[in-house]
Amino acid sequence: MRVRRTFAFVDLSGFTALTEAEGDERAVKVLTVFRSTLREICSRRAVRIAKWLGDGAMLVSVESKPLVAATLEMQFTANSSGEPTAIKCGITIGQVILLEGDDYIGHAVNVASRLCDMAVGNEVLALSQVEAALPAWGMVEATDEVTVRGLEHPLSIVRLGLHQPGHVAIPDPVCRIPLTEDTAFERRRDANGATLLFCSDSCLETWMERPATFVSEEPGSIREVWMR
Repeated sequence: MRVRRTFAFVDLSGFTALTEAEGDERAVKVLTVFRSTLREICSRRAVRIAKWLGDGAMLVSVESKPLVAATLEMQFTANSSGEPTAIKCGITIGQVILLEGDDYIGHAVNVASRLCDMAVGNEVLALSQVEAALPAWGMVEATDEVTVRGLEHPLSIVRLGLHQPGHVAIPDPVCRIPLTEDTAFERRRDANGATLLFCSDSCLETWMERPATFVSEEPGSIREVWMR
């Protein structure tokens, strides 16, 4: 059966060097936190982790926006961790064959994997059509034409990242992504009348249902810091 899906491959860049420098036990700890964090982000944003791939994962979503938001949040969270590892990612959209109900075969999957391989630490590379699925707090940092191993024609790609609003930013109380009035999905007031900005309906819903699932790290926040 043919289906249209959005795919992402996410890897820990620098994981091999970390294992050599700090040992297997340290590497396992970092990998465990990476997987736990990715599970939490994907669960909240309704993105499926199709499979684990050692120090990486393959993600899939029917809708493009939740998956793009999930990868950017994962990049932001990893960058904020202070660890020597970083996230790299490749994203595509396309028609593929759904095999035996839980596997995907097709060009879009292969290209997402290749883009992830091409990315360096802190890079999210995507086909140019993925730009349309960017949240308001995301941005295109660069555009390029690249030759991908095994493909006859070059691909138009974009490098994705987050807007950097600086001192005017208000962090989403769930994911901690820095927002402004212009880039926020929704606005609320807390019990003290302070402004709260949310990046998505999923983070707003999570905040509204607190504190059953999350542990507060600071006033107004219910997100635990990656690598704590």
